[in-house]
Amino acid sequence: MEAVQVISTTTIKAPPSHNNHDSVQKIDLTPWDLQFLPIETIQEGLLFRNKHTKNQIEHLQHSLSSTLAFFPPLAGRLVILQHHDNTVSSHIVCNNAGALFVHAVADNTTVVDILQPKYVPPIVCSLFPLNGVKNHEGTSQPVLAVQVTELLDGVFIAFTINHVVADGKSFWHFVNSWAEISRGIPKISKIPFFERFFPVGIDRA
Repeated sequence: MEAVQVISTTTIKAPPSHNNHDSVQKIDLTPWDLQFLPIETIQEGLLFRNKHTKNQIEHLQHSLSSTLAFFPPLAGRLVILQHHDNTVSSHIVCNNAGALFVHAVADNTTVVDILQPKYVPPIVCSLFPLNGVKNHEGTSQPVLAVQVTELLDGVFIAFTINHVVADGKSFWHFVNSWAEISRGIPKISKIPFFERFFPVGIDRA
């Protein structure tokens, strides 16, 4: 195995037709969301054994852009505000600032190199973007980052996602929706729901 080589980094935004003034939303964080701010982001990966196809990276970038049109919080940013009364409020602004897309290669690494060892091999850490980033850093870092690493006989697609934006269930909803768009389906089968519910007696910011 050899070190992972980063080929390019790109900011992927939803198509311009979906980025208008009226579509910008603010999603207030609930007390349950706030507990995740000090900890690290969620990381998940998908490993495929296949030959590289022509325009594979461009296709994934284009389909990711189309998918973000249905998931505006994933192209947004975290906002933490300090108020004059010494209170702090946090929300997600759906401003289409974009998700990070990293294209990398590990030409001498095979699928077996990753799956066969009893313990996770060190190279796996290099297959993920934004390692060590904590959720509160979503004010300056993308809340979604994707790294596609081309292996000798396959591809590893890694995700780093801010836990205050999505939990495990909503994360896989996004991944499955991206898969649908990538297969050429024009509209995802399950539209996401972004409303957050607050306990009785707790006001939104």
